[in-house]
Amino acid sequence: MPDFILETSHLIKEFKGFTAVNNINLQVQRGHIHALIGPNGAGKTTCFNLLTKFLTPSSGKIFFNGRDITATRSAQIAREGIIRSFQISAVFPHLTVLQNVRIGLQRKLGTSFHFWKSQQTLNRLNDRAMELLSQVDLAQFADLPAVDLPYGRKRALEIATTLAMEPELMLLDEPTQGMGHEDVHLVTELIKKVSSGRTILMVEHNMGVVSGICDRISVLQRGAMLAEGSYEEIAANSQVMEAYMGTRQEPVL
Repeated sequence: MPDFILETSHLIKEFKGFTAVNNINLQVQRGHIHALIGPNGAGKTTCFNLLTKFLTPSSGKIFFNGRDITATRSAQIAREGIIRSFQISAVFPHLTVLQNVRIGLQRKLGTSFHFWKSQQTLNRLNDRAMELLSQVDLAQFADLPAVDLPYGRKRALEIATTLAMEPELMLLDEPTQGMGHEDVHLVTELIKKVSSGRTILMVEHNMGVVSGICDRISVLQRGAMLAEGSYEEIAANSQVMEAYMGTRQEPVL
């Protein structure tokens, strides 16, 4: 298998003359946690949308495991092992925590639309669902309606549902957005835990999270790649500080 699980070559996305993503060459190493950071409007979420084919590139190429997936549809990309989360919490609020994870398992088994079948026909998925809930420390909440979970636990439930799809590459869009310190710590530790045996590409604003768990960081500014490297290299880059703070000084990210 190639060292880089995901690569882009001269990736560009234009919207009626505005270039949102400009000539991005990204390489995500297999088994790493890789962060995509940058000021608001830098093109991070647009880049995610291109990688998961919610948007079509204006030009350039995207490769997954060395294969060109530029023209592949989003549903097929998910089936091949690229699964993403979104900034907004996306759980089924009035289903239980267990039922939410079981929906992810149903999709993987090709039974996504069997909602009308007897409850008993889906119980065979319960053991695997409980295993996934245990991985994200939610087993004790299995019978609780998802709407009653604290916000940080909802994000943990999303990760469990994502894991049910058996992703080879997880794309996490702002996983700690809007969280208090305790929830940020919970989700950060969870991401570190579930990264074993898989690759994670994440958009994240919290530099404490990025510095604690990421192997490599790519910085975008105005849709272009500004800098790339370890946290220490990024933190010492004066161009990165200027992009974030609007002034040149010794960066402390």
